[in-house]
Amino acid sequence: MRILGLDVGSTYIKVALFENERLTLLERDKTSYQPLERCLQYINKYQPDQIVATGYGRNLINNKLPNCITLSEIKAFAMGAHFIHPKVRTILDIGGQDTKVIGLDEEGKVVKFEMNDRCSAGTGRFLEIMCKALGYEIEELNQLDLDDEVKVKISSLCTVFAESEVISLIAQGVPREEILKSVHFAVVQKVVSMLKRTNVIEDFVFAGGCSQNQILKKFLEKQLKTKVITLDESPFLGAIGAGIFGISQIKR
Repeated sequence: MRILGLDVGSTYIKVALFENERLTLLERDKTSYQPLERCLQYINKYQPDQIVATGYGRNLINNKLPNCITLSEIKAFAMGAHFIHPKVRTILDIGGQDTKVIGLDEEGKVVKFEMNDRCSAGTGRFLEIMCKALGYEIEELNQLDLDDEVKVKISSLCTVFAESEVISLIAQGVPREEILKSVHFAVVQKVVSMLKRTNVIEDFVFAGGCSQNQILKKFLEKQLKTKVITLDESPFLGAIGAGIFGISQIKR
């Protein structure tokens, strides 16, 4: 029995394949301008018995394939994180277009959540645009040896205004490494305010693609005074949760 979990995000499509209830494959690819076609390629490649889709594009697949089950991102991340790290009590996901904070009980059930999806301020897309303005690729950030002292401030998280601030700071001769730290610190400050409303409980798992960003992780740990856990599977937790949900439906 093959179950395919698909997390159709704004930036990446993540895939989790379960065979006989065992997680056997994790894969991801850029969402591009044809997410439905890319998802159908995965489906044709792995020939699953059951498909469960989550993420902002989940209804694309459901509309094309009526037998596809859809699952909210909140439930998908909760199930995926609890499956991989059963002690998780708080999940943070900074996605391409939104930010989610999810609180779980000891059994992995959602007890509270906060979600900011009204604009891309402070999201992965925001970071990508700011890095581009500074001449960085997202992939190279972890190679930088940066301290956690913030010397300049970014006052706005609106993408348009923040980019103008970044350009202005460059013109003033501020080193781009310092501006980069300020951009990350501004994102973390916004996230911390969300986390405080949900009451952070350890174990704290950082999920999604931005979890691989060590600058974000460093500032989060400093601001929260809490250990932030990043897993090898962190970018795939939504897809994993979708797959787990698919298994539970077949067992019913």
